[in-house]
Amino acid sequence: MAEIKYFGSDNNGSFVRPLNFTFPAGLNSLDVVSASYLVVAGGGGGGFDQGGGGGAGGLLTGTDTLSTLNTYTITIGAGGAGSTTTQGTSGSNSSISGTGLTTLTSIGGGGGGGDPARAGLTGGSGGGTGGNPVGGLTGGSATPSQGFAGGTSSTPSPSAGAGGGGAGAVGSANSTTNGGAGGAGYVSSISGSSGTYAGGGGGGANSGGVAGVGGTGGGGAGGGATGLGAIAGTANSGGGGGGGNTGSNGGAGGSGTVIISYAGSQKYVGGTVTTSGGNTIHTFTGSGSLTPAHSADYLVVAGGGAGGGQSSDNNPDGGGGAGGFLTSSTFLGSGTTYTVTVGAGGTGTTTRGNSGTDSVLSGTGITTVTSAGGGGGGQASQAGANGGSGGGAGNANATGGTGNTPSTSPSQGNNGGGNASNTNAGNGGGGAGAVGSNASGTGPSGVAGNGGVGILSSISGTATYYAGGGGGGGYENTSIAGTGGSGGGGNGARGTLTVGTAGTTNLGGGGGGWSGRSSSVGYNGGSGVVILSIPTINYSGNTTGSPNVTTSGANTIIKFTGSGTYTTNAAITATFSVN
Repeated sequence: MAEIKYFGSDNNGSFVRPLNFTFPAGLNSLDVVSASYLVVAGGGGGGFDQGGGGGAGGLLTGTDTLSTLNTYTITIGAGGAGSTTTQGTSGSNSSISGTGLTTLTSIGGGGGGGDPARAGLTGGSGGGTGGNPVGGLTGGSATPSQGFAGGTSSTPSPSAGAGGGGAGAVGSANSTTNGGAGGAGYVSSISGSSGTYAGGGGGGANSGGVAGVGGTGGGGAGGGATGLGAIAGTANSGGGGGGGNTGSNGGAGGSGTVIISYAGSQKYVGGTVTTSGGNTIHTFTGSGSLTPAHSADYLVVAGGGAGGGQSSDNNPDGGGGAGGFLTSSTFLGSGTTYTVTVGAGGTGTTTRGNSGTDSVLSGTGITTVTSAGGGGGGQASQAGANGGSGGGAGNANATGGTGNTPSTSPSQGNNGGGNASNTNAGNGGGGAGAVGSNASGTGPSGVAGNGGVGILSSISGTATYYAGGGGGGGYENTSIAGTGGSGGGGNGARGTLTVGTAGTTNLGGGGGGWSGRSSSVGYNGGSGVVILSIPTINYSGNTTGSPNVTTSGANTIIKFTGSGTYTTNAAITATFSVN
């Protein structure tokens, strides 16, 4: 691990390099970003029996400087439990921490007061007091600059609960019968749209009274005199839970959240990543990490389905569907292992061909990419199987398998061919780029359907078609067999004169359909492939599964023809200060 210390700034606030400073090998510059943040802690739970509303979780917002070389730990505070006997439980803290950053900690909201302990608890925002025949209790105090105090118990003889404090206002006092409203929360547009966070919980009503409403920003309403129970604070808002009405439990506080936003393109993985107005936004609804990342392109192709076969001299069979085809870009986090599964092609049988198996790219910080195996081709009057691309139907009165199953956007494949008449020829399997063709003609002049074309990709540095469908078989020697789609689709067999072919290995092509002139299995589907294209400057060299590694331009290409892993370089810790 290298540690870089950066000191001082010029008159414009830009970081400057100390005299005679040199960077460690492989590091060209210290990259920092100015990031806005919102840190909201968990809200406090409401109190029992005419209980006070829970205080909102503490809220911190501002800007700070982050290094794109460092990993930051994100902790999301849970909401406090609503009480069944006394005061509500306070919420838990939320924080952002990491090297070179002063830890940002928002304090959990204070629990609401309840029978018999009527005082509200301190917290990010304070809990409201519970109903008290004596009166005169003050609400729980708030953490400076994070929220407001809970509502105070009125005099002379109040009995309902007071509202919990919010990030934007104090909780309202109670009255003899009516619960106090929770304090309003804080409005922020850091997520890209306006939202309100950290509202206080409403106080519980006394008999015959009205419950206190929850503060805007996820505060839960108090329990009402009509028997309606207290409402929990909204999850990931940091809202306080409502206080319980007479003899009833308080509501739980809402969990917290952390949102980080910075200008420009994505530089980290972690949380849910969105964009708005030129900013990249990371929203954390559970604990995790903000990890430096680099871009990578991927191609994930599943195994193709096998063509249909026959157990006797009968009818021609459909071609197998191509394996699902998915390609896009993602961001890979530092020090993270990504697992690659390469799907096998389906095996031919003497009936409908077996479907191919899925190919998968998965790992922390990315959405798992799963391409579905291609559907097997149908036998005689059988339908083709569903899959990444659907298998072609047999020769008569059958439908092609449905492609893009399960559904993805963009689509991972197309339907297999099918028809409603006896053509004496099988239908083509679907390909990633087009549907499988329907068979046509009748008797000796039947024309089998061609496999659907695949899709051309240059991710490997060479333009290559992947995921073509298999061609259908033709029964008669005078019929025309279907050809496989570009991208490894196998050809169908023709009568006793021409044998078919399997789908091409590591292209995900569907296998060709058998002619049906004797007992025979259909042709196997081709295995899939997973390819990663990574900037060479970021390539770690840490792989398993013996992928083929090459370079193209400024990128390193990792081609997995079997299952394996790729582990990125660990983050380099950068410590910096500005004097």
